[in-house]
Amino acid sequence: MSESTRVTEKGQATIPKHLREKYDLEPGDEVVWVDSDEGIVVKKRTRTGGRGMLVPDDTSEGKREEIAEELERRVRKRRDHNYEEA
Repeated sequence: MSESTRVTEKGQATIPKHLREKYDLEPGDEVVWVDSDEGIVVKKRTRTGGRGMLVPDDTSEGKREEIAEELERRVRKRRDHNYEEA
């Protein structure tokens, strides 16, 4: 299935609602634009579960996930606050 949308003068494009719902895209989520042989591919950026964080090597996966979730919550809260001020 394909669907087209227009690119605005600011370079913005709307992701159709059924695709936002299918891929659980919400305002503020990030997408990755990939240049491929087939054209542009857009993918939802997914959480890394704390990969690359500076935590001790013996930190359990569960604790890493907990830390990543808390950081994500804080980032979303700050981002949402910044959008409210604009």
